[in-house]
Amino acid sequence: MSILFILILILAIGVVGFVLGRTRANRQQAHSNEKPHSRSHYHGWWTFLLSVLPALLFLFVWSLAGQAWIESTTRSNLPAQTEGSAIASRGLAFGMVKDLAAGLKRLEQAGGERELPNTFEELRPILADRGVALASETQDYMIPLAQQMNAMKATVGWIGAIGALALALAGAAYAYGGIRIRSRARNNVERIVLWMLMGASMIAILTTVGIVFSMLFETIHFFRSVPLREFFFGTVWDPRFAAADAVGTEGQFGLIPLLAGTLYIAFVAMLFAVPVGLMAAVYMAEYATPRVRSTVKPLLEVLAGIPTIVYGFFALVTVGPFLRDISTAIAGFTFIQAQSVLTAGIVMGIMLIPFVSSLSDDIITQVPRSMRDGSLGLGATKSETIKRVILPAALPGIVGALLLTASRAIGETMIVVLAAGVAAKLTINPFDAMTTITVKIVNQLTGDLEFTSPQTLVAFALGMTLFVLTLGMNVFALYIVRKYREQYE
Repeated sequence: MSILFILILILAIGVVGFVLGRTRANRQQAHSNEKPHSRSHYHGWWTFLLSVLPALLFLFVWSLAGQAWIESTTRSNLPAQTEGSAIASRGLAFGMVKDLAAGLKRLEQAGGERELPNTFEELRPILADRGVALASETQDYMIPLAQQMNAMKATVGWIGAIGALALALAGAAYAYGGIRIRSRARNNVERIVLWMLMGASMIAILTTVGIVFSMLFETIHFFRSVPLREFFFGTVWDPRFAAADAVGTEGQFGLIPLLAGTLYIAFVAMLFAVPVGLMAAVYMAEYATPRVRSTVKPLLEVLAGIPTIVYGFFALVTVGPFLRDISTAIAGFTFIQAQSVLTAGIVMGIMLIPFVSSLSDDIITQVPRSMRDGSLGLGATKSETIKRVILPAALPGIVGALLLTASRAIGETMIVVLAAGVAAKLTINPFDAMTTITVKIVNQLTGDLEFTSPQTLVAFALGMTLFVLTLGMNVFALYIVRKYREQYE
């Protein structure tokens, strides 16, 4: 019995319980002079929740426990793997059994052979005809283990289905039998909804905490191999494996070139995005007619929906070659590289324009109309009102929006990879190539490097550094907004 079919049955029981519970509550309230505590639909929802939630919780826990039992039993039945075995790893052998079980299940669903052959060489072409490809190292002893695994899965599935459906029926019957005129169905429903909302918020919080701790532990592991001083104050980025019996070739993990490149490219992007975005926000908030605003603002925000890889292609194919050709035409030689800080900054600034303009527009439009009318009534022009009244009033919110946009620029990856290159070096020349922390995180986690080596673990240290940097900027932005925000009636 598939899990989807079980879920549909549980929901069907819940819907029937909702209808019956509301109907019984209506009938009782119609034949009683006593004032009801809860409206009839609360009784229906209470019946629905008692039918669905315990059954779903049981099904979830049972599925996890059943899967753990199946894997434990299958692993314990595997023969001992030695160096002379065809498969030396028990984990690899279990994976093969699992794949074989999935293939046999697919063969069974397709109406395959009832009597399976005893050898994998005979079974392999049968599975291949059904589109099931398995590793050639699969052993004959894995066939009965795979059959046993499928049988255990079927048993666990049927027990879970019967238990969940029985629990759903029992919950519906209990809630239906407890419907009374003065029963507190509304309180019960609201309490459950409150716990569901708290659970949803806790998922977000625990996810963030899990991400932080997953980086933190690996970062601590990295700093056991590389000193803090070498990482945070080093000026050379050259993470290499040390050759056998070599001296001075352990690799260098200096953060300064990556941090400088990250901040430099983000600074150039903000230099381009902030003026354009702010002027666009002022125009849409103060000068544009409602018809123009309703057309221009959605078109401007379309830029925010373009994938960053597309911006990277745009920089690589169009902006970079254009700047290189312009420099050659002006000076007679190429002083602007196709991959440079300027190229990445301009394209990233184009990407950030919707963020600056949309956030700033929302903040400017929140300034009360009375302040505009008072300034204009005192004889100020529209431009003077904007410069001396509206922008100063909206300045704290605009500063916070710019800091949030800057944190978005610091975390960008694909544009930098294609537009600024991967060269980790210190330079103040915006026409030269640099790279960022995010690019090196990707580089260090790709390839065949050993996961416990400093060359791989440094990615977690870089990620933790970037996380602290962006978190600090976001906290500072919120502090600025809350401290200097005008309080309007």
